Amino acid sequence: MVVCGDDGLAHRLAAELRGVYGEQVTLVVPPSVRRVRQPVVGRARAASAALLDMVNAAVNRTGNGDPGGAGRELEATEPTEDVLAEAGVERATALALVYDDDETNIRAALTARRLNPRLRLVLRLYNRRLGQHIEALLDQSAALATGGGPGSGTGSTTVLSDADTAAPALAATALVGTSKIVETDGLLLRAVERNPPGPGEVADPGLCTLALLSATSNDPAGADGSESSGEQGPRLLPDEAAVRAATGRGTVVLEQVSYSGPPLPAGRAGVPAFRELFSRRLRWSLAGLAACVVALAVALMVVTGDHPLHATYVTLLDLFSINEPAHNKDTGRQILQLLSGFVGLLLLPVLLAAVLEALGTFRSATALRKPPRGLGGHVVLLGLGKIGTRVLTRLREMDIPVVCVEADPEARGMATARRLRVPVVLGDVTQEGVLEAAKIHRAHSLLALTSVDTTNLEAVLYARSVRSRLRVVLRLYDDDFATAVYRTLRAAHPRAQTRSRSVTHLAAPSFAGAMMGRQVLGAIPVERRVLLFAAVEVAGHPQLEGKTVGEAFRAGAWRVLALEVSGGERVEGVAPEGAREGGREGTREGARESRLVWELPDTYVLRGSDRVVLAATRRGLAELLGRRARQRSPG
Repeated sequence: MVVCGDDGLAHRLAAELRGVYGEQVTLVVPPSVRRVRQPVVGRARAASAALLDMVNAAVNRTGNGDPGGAGRELEATEPTEDVLAEAGVERATALALVYDDDETNIRAALTARRLNPRLRLVLRLYNRRLGQHIEALLDQSAALATGGGPGSGTGSTTVLSDADTAAPALAATALVGTSKIVETDGLLLRAVERNPPGPGEVADPGLCTLALLSATSNDPAGADGSESSGEQGPRLLPDEAAVRAATGRGTVVLEQVSYSGPPLPAGRAGVPAFRELFSRRLRWSLAGLAACVVALAVALMVVTGDHPLHATYVTLLDLFSINEPAHNKDTGRQILQLLSGFVGLLLLPVLLAAVLEALGTFRSATALRKPPRGLGGHVVLLGLGKIGTRVLTRLREMDIPVVCVEADPEARGMATARRLRVPVVLGDVTQEGVLEAAKIHRAHSLLALTSVDTTNLEAVLYARSVRSRLRVVLRLYDDDFATAVYRTLRAAHPRAQTRSRSVTHLAAPSFAGAMMGRQVLGAIPVERRVLLFAAVEVAGHPQLEGKTVGEAFRAGAWRVLALEVSGGERVEGVAPEGAREGGREGTREGARESRLVWELPDTYVLRGSDRVVLAATRRGLAELLGRRARQRSPG
């Protein structure tokens, strides 16, 4: 495996490949990464550094450039053809290009595809549409170079975005206050811990039971998270018999995330509502003038005895000064005509102000909105960069009210905020009054997603001083710093929910799974162990192909959760309500809309053409992927 990058994701990915899958890794990083800026500290950096130090020591002892150990590190400013050749791309199984610049990744991918048409490529691109075209282009190039078809499985290309990968978990953390979140084809799922059922109670299994928790919260067994933690520790993917036999142990079940709070009225794009078209003062002025017209019409009807419609018509003629003078009429009629003319003089500037305000409102229909009065229960989002923009889009897809705070008027996500008509407060979040303008005192949660750790921390501390029980989610780059901040905030505010997240930590499992040839949808921690969720094609897996769902289930290793079918396809033995609509868009020409079928019967036979979503332990997924990889490895 070859990993090329210029930030913390490269080191995190290298550590993930080595620690979870046991792969040999070559890491290519710029020289400035070591001397100027440490991209990752803490566990990921320590694991990557220890791995590379061990390899470098072996190289120094043997004098051989390839010690045959776990991996090595190369320093290069850019991934040129010579650098990729030195990294061994021609003999590698997979290459990950995770530079922060899309153009650098595309240029290196084109070069690598020419050097090794059978190479599995994983690219980090922020531009979704461009990524789809690049993915199709590189796959077509590999198919022509190797003589295989599009489904041959050689030379596959996967385009991922760390922002898209981390956005669902960040959005769901702000919504439900948990990090146990996974996204599967448009559905947002979470793992919920359930307490042991009382006497006579029946535990709700949700979509499925993922794990049995430790017998006691402070039991030493399983506290280290090892695979051999014993029966008292957490038991992942138990069978039904084990769930029924477990007494006094909580469970972790899977359920769908939904939002039932008050939505933020977004209005129709380009057509403002009447209350937005005119200001409050102008609306009151128009209402007062209308009341004067009605009063004059009623008075004229009483004085002259005219029909109400005729009296109103004459009043409007007098109002606009287009009626004949009433000098031959009685005194009451003359007084009413003078009053109508006076009201008409007042009406002219009001009408002119209404026209100007309406034109200004239509002109600024795409401008930034301000937080409406009385807003509450919303999410305050700090930062509209790459990550903040994706999180904003995800929150609005779930109809969650959001107020954004951004210091840069030209930030990447400002156009998205205008398009979604989301209120935005322009200003430095560290200055007094900015968070108050975002209604932080009535907010449901705070998402601090700027690129500066100290800014996020300062904003959270100030928000907690305003509202001590506010749910906060911080994006912190440094692992050790994030751990210290999390523990301190939890100790200072034990009744408030605090979460610290690293985008590289959330994205690395998906990139690593793509390098292994599978789509890892997400990871859910269970005490000190981890469950992985992956989308796997059944073909080529003897543990799945030709077996029923019940036979394919291996307790403690993997479990089939859902089956992906095309839009009109029916699954025998599954009720229509068992199919949850997904939103997966095909990235290939001719791809059809698909949906996920949950609660599959144990008697359903998995076919080679099926694609399933399964939950697995790290060891179980590595075993499942490893066997497939060995079957397909060149030579």
